[in-house]
Amino acid sequence: MPAYQALEARFKRLSDIRGALAVLHWDRQTMMPAGGNAVRADQVATLQQIGHELLISDETGALLEQASAEVAGLDEWQGANLREMCRAYAHATALEPELVAAQARATARAEMIWREARPRSDFKRLLPALEEVFRLSREEAAAKALALDLAPYDALLDGYEPGLTSAAIDALLDPLADLLPDLLEQVLTRQREPLPTPGPFPAAGQKALGLRLMRTLGFDFEHGRLDESAHPFCGGVPDDVRLTARYDESDAASGLMAILHETGHALYNAGLPKAWRGQPVGRALGMVAHESQSLLIEMQVCRSRAFLGYLAPLLRETFGADGEAFSADNLYRAAIRVGRGFIRVDADEVTYPLHVVLRYRLEKALLADDLRLADLPGAWNEGMRALLGIVPPDDRLGCLQDIHWPAGAIAYFPCYTLGALMAAQLFQAIEAAAPDALAGIARGDFRALLAWLRANIHEHGARDDTQTLLTRVTGRPLEARPFLRHLEARYLS
Repeated sequence: MPAYQALEARFKRLSDIRGALAVLHWDRQTMMPAGGNAVRADQVATLQQIGHELLISDETGALLEQASAEVAGLDEWQGANLREMCRAYAHATALEPELVAAQARATARAEMIWREARPRSDFKRLLPALEEVFRLSREEAAAKALALDLAPYDALLDGYEPGLTSAAIDALLDPLADLLPDLLEQVLTRQREPLPTPGPFPAAGQKALGLRLMRTLGFDFEHGRLDESAHPFCGGVPDDVRLTARYDESDAASGLMAILHETGHALYNAGLPKAWRGQPVGRALGMVAHESQSLLIEMQVCRSRAFLGYLAPLLRETFGADGEAFSADNLYRAAIRVGRGFIRVDADEVTYPLHVVLRYRLEKALLADDLRLADLPGAWNEGMRALLGIVPPDDRLGCLQDIHWPAGAIAYFPCYTLGALMAAQLFQAIEAAAPDALAGIARGDFRALLAWLRANIHEHGARDDTQTLLTRVTGRPLEARPFLRHLEARYLS
């Protein structure tokens, strides 16, 4: 199988380039001085263009054609790897290298301007740079739509979650948009308000406790680290995972839950199949699966009564806190408190999908040029009023809060809520198949839970598509019912 073996070597080189880009991205978000942005944008653009040209070269195309003729000699993993190579090639050959480089420069510029514009609530400052990002994204969507025979939005979506379409998203999200406002009203009338947890909670203490919890969950600090950034994220590569958090000294829960969320992503990255590192099949299955892992850890596990019973004495120890406010029962009420809020990353499980529905609908309209970017603040505020019954007082709490669009991540937002649906479905499967994995949570013992996730999700990489893997593990494809049952059990029982 000489053609296939040559492709493995070629895609390993491509993986190394992408890994370097991931670390450069982490550095830009955490440590790079603002004055380095222009040269960093050039570095990123150059590396992206080198990787793109390697992928779309005539030699790569010829090797893929030859390897496809050898497919009978490939085993299951090799065959899946070849499939993913072909998919990557199809996406890449739809784009000219100049467009890829232009997007890298445009997003680098928009990200840095967003950092300045967000705290000042200055959407007009970001608007020209964001218009350039969307202009180039429309070019990308049109080119990929033609090459992949997909609708433009679906063509971008396919880059984050293979095979997913906006029609499938609508079938899952539209019922949530209809049902959740009524559920929200029921929860608001029934929930018990938690006692306030008085601070301050020094950032150093939050980070120290976050590091301790990461170790408890199974994070290996020989192969990763935690830093700070304006927007929490998980990046790097499986053997060098980079996490970030941000801290609010008046609210320890915000920073800690962000760390736990990103640790879910990190554990998935670190658990991907070692034998296939550097190959397409060894990467994460898709962003729905990725988000399911972060939300399973944060929402299903770490907001449970069992985990908060474990966390309560650690909070008291770290911050010298005492009293009923820091009891496990009160921390649980605080962790599952539902309320209408402006900020997506701080939203509860009931309202979070409504934030995603808003962004999903807006980005589809922006991509199709049915909504002018200059009109985004007004459309955002109207969408918040319709879905959540509140209107942001400024753009910092409105359309400037997320980095995704300045970073060029358009058609990504649906993956968050679809990940929440998948997390609920997986957690119910764990409850049925491995109750011992959940019993350890109250003791701070996550070994059995992590072993289940490794065996059933992480170690499969991208060998199967999401629906195949989910059906094998839970018996059903992705659906909303387990998520709705989870909300009713947690918030209405």
